[in-house]
Amino acid sequence: MSEIAQLAQAHCIPRKGASHRLDASRANALLTQLPGWELVEDGAAIAKTFRFQDYYRTMSFVNALAHVANREDHHPDLGVHYDRCVVRFSTHDVGGLSENDFICAAKAERLAS
Repeated sequence: MSEIAQLAQAHCIPRKGASHRLDASRANALLTQLPGWELVEDGAAIAKTFRFQDYYRTMSFVNALAHVANREDHHPDLGVHYDRCVVRFSTHDVGGLSENDFICAAKAERLAS
């Protein structure tokens, strides 16, 4: 099973404190499994712009992602536009990236495919 498939099937667990923050090498390794995602904010977050044909499809993705985020209790920052949605994940409780960000990014990939 590919790492992205493993991430998409995993579930978030509460993570607090800097000990759960991913180092740059682990974050970069996980990032290679997520097409189109990039490190932003000096490596403190990951983001991707998902593009859609129209507003209806954009909102369908946003609503599905909101459901997943609520279930995982790990919520992205979203920029919602007519034909695209910018998704940004970071774990505030660790002060940067945690494995939860990559789990939810993989779930967003699954929704968009």
